[in-house]
Amino acid sequence: MAIIDGKKVSSHIIENITTEVKALKLKTEKSPGLAVILVGDDPASAVYVRNKNKTCTNIGFQSFENILPSDTSELKLLNLIDELNNNQNINGILVQLPLPKHISSYKILEAIKPEKDVDGFHLTNVGRLVTGNAAFKPCTPAGIIQLLDYYNVDLEGKNAVVLGRSNIVGKPVAFLLLEKNATVTICHSRTKDLSTITRQADILIAAIGKPNFVTTDMVKDGSVVIDVGINRVDGKLVGDVDYQLVSPKVSLITPVPGGVGPMTIAMLMANTLQSFKNSLP
Repeated sequence: MAIIDGKKVSSHIIENITTEVKALKLKTEKSPGLAVILVGDDPASAVYVRNKNKTCTNIGFQSFENILPSDTSELKLLNLIDELNNNQNINGILVQLPLPKHISSYKILEAIKPEKDVDGFHLTNVGRLVTGNAAFKPCTPAGIIQLLDYYNVDLEGKNAVVLGRSNIVGKPVAFLLLEKNATVTICHSRTKDLSTITRQADILIAAIGKPNFVTTDMVKDGSVVIDVGINRVDGKLVGDVDYQLVSPKVSLITPVPGGVGPMTIAMLMANTLQSFKNSLP
């Protein structure tokens, strides 16, 4: 068993982005700008936002932080997005999910200009992803593919099973795996005889949101396991995979924390840089 080190891989990506940003600033006297919007005071979301802002500062991005109270109206949020859409210093807009229940996530995400939608959630960008012409690949799925590439995991013709069908991870990662010529199965809460399916997986991606859900009887010997889950149990972060039991059985596995998480932020920065480059004459 070998550990897939998301911190190491993301550090390489961030280093390359930092070098490119410096070169572009010398050439254009401009730097990429990322606006992050947080509505409410969810502790986990607040940590994510702080980490994103810190990364922006470290790599030479302009960071535009927008922290709004939980009772912010949908109209006020839409007006803010309109302002950010029209701000030429901002190349990427990220709205931290989930939003309060009185605000429609669909309306908010659709209000972001597709060329600034660095999360890849706008319907235009989703359509481009599905047809194999993605402008911005959703950050967590893109990070997963980067990890598999870095560790030379050959996906062509392999059985890849995705646990979870969310619009944020499950569905988009399935399309990215298809692009790599994997044979993809998506499982969810209604899937029957789940263990039989997951045991056939050469690559198993767990994004189901249930702590320690994947146990040793659900994985194939020598398979590759990517754990997207972040769950807090007894004050500790654990994934969707029972790491202690599963890890001896597989060839490669991501830890939680330190696996997929760092890659998500790295790919967000990569998408923002790409948006910046697209905006240059």
